[in-house]
Amino acid sequence: MKAKMTLAKEFKIGTIDKRIYGSFIEHLGRAVYGGIYEPDHKTADEDGFRTDVIQLVKELNVPIVRYPGGNFVSGYNWEDGVGPVENRPKRLDLAWGTTEPNYIGTNEFMKWCQKANTDCMMAVNLGTRGPEEARNLVEYTNHKSGSAWSDLRRSHGYENPWNIKLWCLGNEMDGAWQMGAKTAVEYGRVALEASKMMKWTDSSIETVLCGSSSRNSKTFGEWEAQSLDIAYDSIDYVSLHQYYGNHDGDTQSYLAQTLEMEEFIHTVLCVCDYIKAKKRSKKTINLSFDEWNVWYHSNNAPYERWSMAPPRLEDIYNFEDALLVASMLITLLRHCDRIKIACLAQLVNVIAPIFTEIGGGIFRQTIFYPFEHLSNFGRGVALNPIISCPKHDTKRFTDVPYLEGIATYDEENETMTVFVVNKSLDDSAVLDVNLMDFGGYKPIEFISMDGYDKNAVNGFDNSCVKPHKNAVPVMDGSIMTVQLKPFSWNVIRLKKNESLY
Repeated sequence: MKAKMTLAKEFKIGTIDKRIYGSFIEHLGRAVYGGIYEPDHKTADEDGFRTDVIQLVKELNVPIVRYPGGNFVSGYNWEDGVGPVENRPKRLDLAWGTTEPNYIGTNEFMKWCQKANTDCMMAVNLGTRGPEEARNLVEYTNHKSGSAWSDLRRSHGYENPWNIKLWCLGNEMDGAWQMGAKTAVEYGRVALEASKMMKWTDSSIETVLCGSSSRNSKTFGEWEAQSLDIAYDSIDYVSLHQYYGNHDGDTQSYLAQTLEMEEFIHTVLCVCDYIKAKKRSKKTINLSFDEWNVWYHSNNAPYERWSMAPPRLEDIYNFEDALLVASMLITLLRHCDRIKIACLAQLVNVIAPIFTEIGGGIFRQTIFYPFEHLSNFGRGVALNPIISCPKHDTKRFTDVPYLEGIATYDEENETMTVFVVNKSLDDSAVLDVNLMDFGGYKPIEFISMDGYDKNAVNGFDNSCVKPHKNAVPVMDGSIMTVQLKPFSWNVIRLKKNESLY
């Protein structure tokens, strides 16, 4: 298969907000207890946090982590998770049918964020609670001193405010499974008042309005329009959530689902811009794709109801999952002019790139690597690559390109990176990349993941699915020729060669 890609500095999509490489920790399964927090583990620090987990989070270079949910937050009393741990109540969590001990709460999680070099995207409960409790939490975390809630924080041993800047206004409030589910109008009113009061408490924060719980929900589209019509002037982003799976074993349709993701993003943007036009506003609402991933391997796994931190949603990802995660990240970057925040859901154990054993080891799942590559090398601006390649039809989609790619350009450091997925199960590709006006840029590293069975997985004793380095591609003038193996993830890093000038 022969293919071409053309890149030019003028093909700029937008500046990449680093928060597009965010993730998510919810009080669900072993994400918190047995994930980030395991005080008896040999790697635990003085606060009970697993330092082996922190090390891998740093490798992923995650700039922001959404917390504490998710469905969990719609029944969460944040006051249960502050103050002396021995005085904190144990609560039945109706979202996941477990018992929450509240050993980890707001302050502990913020300490973990500092250790993991990340920021917090805090969610407030707009299900069973409302604007008053939300603005109280902002005061507790962000106000310096001299008020009831800020002084309470100081009495808990945290003199300085946390200064959390990004806040989710609830979670999936259209879902019947959600505690305190609402109609679009009901939610729009609550979100407006919560955002208003939260910003009156701290004018520096940004807020995220809940969109529909997924593209497939019955409320999709109308929910965004109605809630935005009410809350538009106070909020900053609208959220999107989407998971994909390969339930029928159709790999080609599975990997083509980014076409569906493209349509989802486009539709939500159209609704946002429709409300902008309707209101004759100068304000543009951007997107927060704050739940996305592959999720289907562990949907029906049994667990003991009302137990504490039982194993739940512990997908073990295979190689084809890694290729779809890579393609989803590429899709997000193709819309980085409007998608400013995104959260891979989740970070540890629960549908996550990092997997741990209680009292034992840790390993990087297959999906760890494309996220690591894009998060570390995909900074600066995103360039729209003009790709010419063969297409194919699947059972669910037509005209699916075999190659999916993006390029990023960091002008300050004079680097660029080309990311490409070859979705063909059988055919390699000879890709000619025309660098146009990137004179002097030469490939310095070619990383790929290829040659693996689509069902290959990693584990504690065998992490065979991982990237490897190849010989750097050859250059002929402005043309870089890259050999892409079948069914592969490819990262080509380039740097300007000053010696040529």
